[in-house]
Amino acid sequence: MKPSNGEVRGSSPGVLKVMREGAKLILGCLVICAGVLLLAQGRAGDDREAEGNEPGVAAGGKWTQYAGEDRMTAAKRFRFELPSENSPDSDQQARIVLYCTDGKLNLADFRPNVKLSRPNWPGFWGQPQMHVLVRADDQHSTHNWNWVNGHFLAMDKGTTRELIGARLFRVEFQTPDGSQIAEFSPAGLDLNRVEKACGLKPKRP
Repeated sequence: MKPSNGEVRGSSPGVLKVMREGAKLILGCLVICAGVLLLAQGRAGDDREAEGNEPGVAAGGKWTQYAGEDRMTAAKRFRFELPSENSPDSDQQARIVLYCTDGKLNLADFRPNVKLSRPNWPGFWGQPQMHVLVRADDQHSTHNWNWVNGHFLAMDKGTTRELIGARLFRVEFQTPDGSQIAEFSPAGLDLNRVEKACGLKPKRP
């Protein structure tokens, strides 16, 4: 029997469907990997852009704000940094960094400044993540944050809102030497300033 038009000899419709789905999955994985690499490169560029325009200014409490302008698009960029209470004034001092553009939060990074262990949780799209335990004041919760090149973790927006509304903020994360805890004191942040720059409002823990 001759195959009908458009039918591949020896292939059933079920096999063709599986092959098509497999191709879609591979393409999706490639897109995600490329996105993660671009994300990491973009964050490094944000650091240089902000520091190259204006020096940091106090943003309330222990926060520092940096401001800059994209030289091509004239977009207003802001970065808010909060150092940890652990190992003050050392190379291993962790920090949290908020990146904002034109009144919207782009990224919220937890940077431990120590080597992270390998990711231990797959995201919905297969992206590498790390399981962390977070304490905001007297409430604690677990989260899976995107793991980027073993250098930092991308925080979710809900936890970021809890951070700016808390007095005490701790993150337990994993390193090759075991779990570590980074402690922060976010109280005192000028909430009007961060709302204008990032569109963020605090969420009480």
